[in-house]
This record gives sequence, C-alpha cells and structure tokens, in this order.
Amino acid sequence: MRITGYTPTSGVAGRANKKRVGGSGSGFDLHQQEEASAAASGGAAAGIAGLDALLALQEVEDPLVGRRQAFARGHDLLDTLEAVKADLLGGRISSERLQRLAGLLERRKPSGDAALDAIVEEIELRARVELAKLGHFPG
Repeated sequence: MRITGYTPTSGVAGRANKKRVGGSGSGFDLHQQEEASAAASGGAAAGIAGLDALLALQEVEDPLVGRRQAFARGHDLLDTLEAVKADLLGGRISSERLQRLAGLLERRKPSGDAALDAIVEEIELRARVELAKLGHFPG
C-alpha cells in the first residue's frame, strides 16, 4: 500500500473566543479550563489510533520490493558473469570475482513473480555451470 497524500486526523478543536466585559483579560476563568481539559482528553485517543494505524502500515510488505530485489540480483549475476568472461579472455580469472559470483548465488530470495523467478533461476544455472567449469562448486 502506498501513501499518496496527507489527510490530517481530527484532533483537538479550538475554543471560541469570548468577549469579556470589563477587566484586562488576564483574570482566572473556570469555564476556560474545563473546556480545555475536555478537548485534550478526546484528542489523545485519536492520536493513539493514528499511531497504531501507521505501525500496522509499516508492517505490510510492499510486493514490488521483492521484485526489485530479484531484478537487481539478476543484473548483478549477469554483470559478474560478464566480468568472468572478460577475465577468461584476458587469461587470468580473479578469485575475488568467483567468490562474488558464489556469494550472489547464496543470497537467493523469491520475488513472488513466477516469471521473474524462472528467469533468475536460468541466470543462476548459468553461473553455477561457469563456476563448475572453473572448479568451484557452491553449496
């Protein structure tokens, strides 16, 4: 779920200004204090309900996150395979690059999209074949 706008919740309502007859306006008025405490007690419950809704919203996983991660992982695998190919053409293969490729194979996480998962599995198979050709057998 995505938050696209800001809608404020109902909070504490403001008090209406009363005209005072006489006096400087700095005197004690019992009615003002009662109105303020009644409004504050009603607003606290609304604030807690809003906080609970935000916490529940944070726990919901975005379905696109897994898809983006799988997409990025597939690209990382392809880039590393391309670098291994360049190393092979150069005559020297970097052991760090092979370890990186093996590490990328270990951090597999399904995306939730069957077609994307199938493509990433094909890329993984190609990476395993290349590692096996070079004598590395990841678990």
